[in-house]
Amino acid sequence: MLPTPGDDDPDRPAGLRIAPLDLAAHVDEALRVQAVAFGLSREEVAIRRYIVRRHMTCRGARALGAFTEDGALAGFVYGMPNDRTHWWSTVVEPYLRPGGHEGWLDGSFVITELHVHPGFQGHGVGRALITRVTDTAAEPRSILSAIDTDSPARGLYHALGYTDLARQVHFPSASLPYAVMGAPLPLPRP
Repeated sequence: MLPTPGDDDPDRPAGLRIAPLDLAAHVDEALRVQAVAFGLSREEVAIRRYIVRRHMTCRGARALGAFTEDGALAGFVYGMPNDRTHWWSTVVEPYLRPGGHEGWLDGSFVITELHVHPGFQGHGVGRALITRVTDTAAEPRSILSAIDTDSPARGLYHALGYTDLARQVHFPSASLPYAVMGAPLPLPRP
């Protein structure tokens, strides 16, 4: 179990507690946050419920939540050691290959999802979640995908040392292109 930071911890967003999250048991609460943050339809939430539960059975999968004082979930992150046989890896590998970045699929901790409720965005919640979950990774680097736009999320990832490994990545189920990004671990602190 990860320690809960004290009030003097620079990684702790004001008024929130970062702690392990039993994502399989709290998938509906997490997906409510994701639906608001990411604009998901009911159909997309139903599909993601199955995916999240399946992911949490993977070796090394773990999740953290950002909780308000009354215990409400303000944001969450989950990830796992990357596995080239997983769907995500099989989709992104052809996009990584031309730049010589396909090796990033080995020895990486993949950030599968990171979402913060809009009412808590811009206050260091996402930074605290991603740095905390990668701090316990045995892998020497991290990899993720994000919508390929100049967004606050991509700005955060760049500030944490993630660089673009491939852009204009098209997932079969997504209407917008993504960027695949990678960073050495540990992620830098402010």
